[in-house]
Amino acid sequence: MPEAVMFYYQNKIHTVYFSHAKAMLPVKLKNGNCKLVIWGHREGENTELPLGGWARLSNIRDGKESHWNMYSPKPVQIPVEKFMEKNFEGRPCWYEVTHGKCLQGLLAHHEDEYRLYIVTIEPEDLSNCHYRWPHILTSSII
Repeated sequence: MPEAVMFYYQNKIHTVYFSHAKAMLPVKLKNGNCKLVIWGHREGENTELPLGGWARLSNIRDGKESHWNMYSPKPVQIPVEKFMEKNFEGRPCWYEVTHGKCLQGLLAHHEDEYRLYIVTIEPEDLSNCHYRWPHILTSSII
């Protein structure tokens, strides 16, 4: 699960860690611009949205049984340059996102509040050293 990301926003590079209060990630809009949205829900925050900053793709696809359904989930694109995962020893490892690719996000809302979650999958390569991996997509205007 990515614990940090690096992205360009307003011509500046930003490094954001999920653990930081009010951490925000970019969401790609239909017109190609980006908007920053709060990344998930950390303990101690006053929100009804799910705790954490990640959503398993398998849980989203559970159809009517998915707990995400109550939050009117919307798939979005998160344009990033790099993301950071910690290996089994707890050391940070940064991974570049190929040009033209982005992370899949889930935009959830409750009443007037929106939060962004990074969609994760089980890695195809079991020697990867990570249990969950971001779902990486080809970037496009959606």
